[in-house]
Amino acid sequence: MPRPFRTARNMGVAAMLALTPLTAAAQEPSGFAGAYLAARSADTNADFEALVQYGTRALVEMPENATIMEGLLVAYIGLGQIDSAVPLARRLLDLSPRNELGKIVLLGDAMAREDWEEVRSTMNAGFSVGGLMDPLILAWSAIGEGRMSRALEIFDQLEADEVARQVSAFEKAQALAYVGDFESAAEILSGEQFDLTLNRAGVMAYVQILSQLGRNDEALELIEERLPDTGDEEIVDLRARLEDGETIPFTAVRSPLDGLSMLFYNVAEVLSNDASPSLVMIYARIAEHLNPDNIGATLLTASVFERIGNLDLAVKTYDQVGADSRAHVQAMLGKAAALRRLDRVEEGIETLADLADANPDVAPVQVALGDAYRYEERWEEATAAYDRAIALYDTEVSAQWAVYFARGITNERGGDWPAAEADFRKALELEPDQPSVLNYLGYSYVEKRENLDEALAMIERAVEQRPNQGFIVDSLGWVYYRLGRYEEAVPQMEKAVSLMPVDPVVNDHLGDVYWAVGREREAEFQWSRALSFINDDSDLEEVKPDRIRRKLEVGLDQVLIEEGGEPIHRQENAAAN
Repeated sequence: MPRPFRTARNMGVAAMLALTPLTAAAQEPSGFAGAYLAARSADTNADFEALVQYGTRALVEMPENATIMEGLLVAYIGLGQIDSAVPLARRLLDLSPRNELGKIVLLGDAMAREDWEEVRSTMNAGFSVGGLMDPLILAWSAIGEGRMSRALEIFDQLEADEVARQVSAFEKAQALAYVGDFESAAEILSGEQFDLTLNRAGVMAYVQILSQLGRNDEALELIEERLPDTGDEEIVDLRARLEDGETIPFTAVRSPLDGLSMLFYNVAEVLSNDASPSLVMIYARIAEHLNPDNIGATLLTASVFERIGNLDLAVKTYDQVGADSRAHVQAMLGKAAALRRLDRVEEGIETLADLADANPDVAPVQVALGDAYRYEERWEEATAAYDRAIALYDTEVSAQWAVYFARGITNERGGDWPAAEADFRKALELEPDQPSVLNYLGYSYVEKRENLDEALAMIERAVEQRPNQGFIVDSLGWVYYRLGRYEEAVPQMEKAVSLMPVDPVVNDHLGDVYWAVGREREAEFQWSRALSFINDDSDLEEVKPDRIRRKLEVGLDQVLIEEGGEPIHRQENAAAN
């Protein structure tokens, strides 16, 4: 996902934010979101519901324990219950007046109540949310008080700073659009004044602004440039409405609360890959508290829960997105993925099946359903889902290679090799150097002992791109083996085993290669290792334990004869046993 501002990655906005008390203290035991229970809960598979239950009991026994209070505050925020956190935050600040976690909870409450005087007094009393957020919070508060001129003064002051300029410009554009000055907002977002990189929400806001100005063609060009080949249902719908000539209403910021919500969401997104998950969660939950319709914040919160391993809460958070939301599809896809990680596979498939029934014309949903069936080796159902997805494609784009590749796998596993081969070929037509497809098709040819020269060329191209991917290196060694180039196969298979040391297939292959060059004891050792690595997750179509045991009993040559083949003719100078 593109970053909201180019400076966040290249010019250090995230780093600057990290210098403030808000984020710096997140790394310290006594700082913001950094107390013992908070760190233990929010960063390591937090069970916030249990934490509220048991933490509340603990607080009865130790009513002045600030650590327990901080942990409870993080749990309440994690559950999206900021209103419940407010009384506790007041208690915490009575005990520890400088506690930043308590202050940010009360700040979020004051903003939600649109008590702009309290917001100003909190900020002017020395509390810092972090870096650029402080003046921007004051700017949106000024707008809430009807003092747009003061807000513009703040934005203009920030523009004097090279780093702050980029962030402020985006916020200023949203503020101008909110008061109806779409021309000025569009001029800022065009990048003519400042070089901006917009995230998805920023692109959507800019599209709405252009449409308000009657510039739907430019809005469509913007979508094509910034969000190409997207399967996002909301983007697809927006594109269709623009093409129909509809004037899209400006809904990105409908109030100062929306502006503040987007501010907290954008910062959370900027920090999501680098900062403590608890910090990202707190910002995202405040964004939701300020604007419950900020679906981006809801989805970001759910992704944080996935990241910290609280998959049950991730599922519940995805369920917050109603069926009437254009982000419902994205949320249900996330929910299904979380359910799969919870080993609630059938629930995940049911979620996707219901979604596909409700959205029969949305290709990514059909693809996700196909993937879910494929993971469970339900080849026929997976193929049918991929068929439906591919039938929905009006035009070909390179990104579709993955769907043809997936259908090729299900066709191959389902026993329809001609259809599989056609799908693999189509995937390569769309993405000619895709290493996974080159490897899969090349390896399939090797196993079928067909087109071995072409298979070798394909696998060599794959290895050039992924020289340290064990299963691809294994394929190269195996095609050398099939071609009778045994000495060349040895270093490739040895490298494959070094990359995938406990993979039974690769170890079995190395055993065969060793046998072919006369290193029989080493071959037997590798076959024994292969047997020891077979488990319930092993693909018994690829690694056959009975065949390996037979090789250990009588050797590979005899097994080949028993299978109706020819024994290996070793080279004269093969290494002695």
